[in-house]
Amino acid sequence: MLWRRTTGWPAWAWASPFDELDRMRRQMDILTETFSTGLPGEPIAGVFPLVNVTEDKENYYVRAELPGIKADELDISVTGDTLSLTGERRLPAEEEKAQYHRREREAGSFSRIITLPSQIDAAKANASCTDGILTIVLPRSEQAKPKQITVKTS
Repeated sequence: MLWRRTTGWPAWAWASPFDELDRMRRQMDILTETFSTGLPGEPIAGVFPLVNVTEDKENYYVRAELPGIKADELDISVTGDTLSLTGERRLPAEEEKAQYHRREREAGSFSRIITLPSQIDAAKANASCTDGILTIVLPRSEQAKPKQITVKTS
């Protein structure tokens, strides 16, 4: 068995004797992660809201999933190359004696700060919310837009 692990038999390729130690370390990492985060397969709280950031030549587009949150409950601010999105998610109150079988939705305040690759023109930024998806359009500042340079030949 040891011969197979160190030589890679039957492929006859030499393997490092530390490969087995590395495999055991990875297994221990998985085991300790399971103890620190809960049972395997159990959902763990993630970042809220989920956000996608894309760009084209003129703008950055930030799309955030905010189901059930009204537009007037959000605070969106832009400074330089930073977007701040703050709000609070409220859930309808349950009966006092309600017994949960599964509880994955949480309520509370949230705040996301997103740093963009370049400066943006805050005066031209706009936001809209449709079907629980917040879309923020952030135009690049004139200094941050790419400039086309022509090469002169003599």
